[in-house]
Amino acid sequence: MRFSQRYVLPLASLLALASAPALAQNTRLVDRNSLGWFTYNGDHKVAEKWAIHTEAQVRRVRLGADPQQLLLRLGGIYRLPHDVKLGGGYTNFTTYTYGQHPSAELGEPTPEHRAYEDITFGADYGRLHLAHRLRLEQRWLGQLEPAEPTEVASWQYQNRARYQVAGEVALQGPAIDDHEWYFTFFDELFIGFGPNVNQNVFNQNRISGGLGYQFTKAFQLELNYLNQWTLQGDEDAATGRQVFENNNGFRLNVVYNLDFTKGRAD
Repeated sequence: MRFSQRYVLPLASLLALASAPALAQNTRLVDRNSLGWFTYNGDHKVAEKWAIHTEAQVRRVRLGADPQQLLLRLGGIYRLPHDVKLGGGYTNFTTYTYGQHPSAELGEPTPEHRAYEDITFGADYGRLHLAHRLRLEQRWLGQLEPAEPTEVASWQYQNRARYQVAGEVALQGPAIDDHEWYFTFFDELFIGFGPNVNQNVFNQNRISGGLGYQFTKAFQLELNYLNQWTLQGDEDAATGRQVFENNNGFRLNVVYNLDFTKGRAD
């Protein structure tokens, strides 16, 4: 626990600073999009230490008018003492054609499959609950057949590491209770490594903040501002230049957790 507090956040800060010079290079194209993300997260308790994680994200551009990406995630969570959690599972991901310099260039949705493993360290600091999450992803990116773009010609394998710091701050008392508002935020850095990463070592960074409302301990609704910097993996076909996406908009998140252990006999 002390390791996560003392070293994880400074390490992520150094990684973010290391990527900053790349953003300043004026030889790269910048594609700006307005975001409207609609997300759901649920951790459903099935045993004393075990939970099933379910997640769905409908990501859209032009403030929700056009599709950007679709994410469906299913995993497991094992809870350790001192607010530490181990997780892992599967993600199904689809990217649509969007923006002035789309990464999905053939006009058809591009599929991706992922496996992931993560560890989360949580801690309370007065009204603030802070969580650090380290995640590894194994990605299989579909490469479409140019002559038949609805077909996947091959799958390209990539590795990615992610670090997220997220927090919630109670606004109406020492802790977040039912029918109370809170402030929520997160920052997440994505780093590619290993084969097939090429220019995409710095993959993306997301920063978000906004208000949440807790209806019950199991049900919260959050509305956040979201900023996303993404470096596309391939160069722009017309100019041969690298493409950064600078996307800004809102994120509407529903948190709904079920407890399937209630009512069980001991």
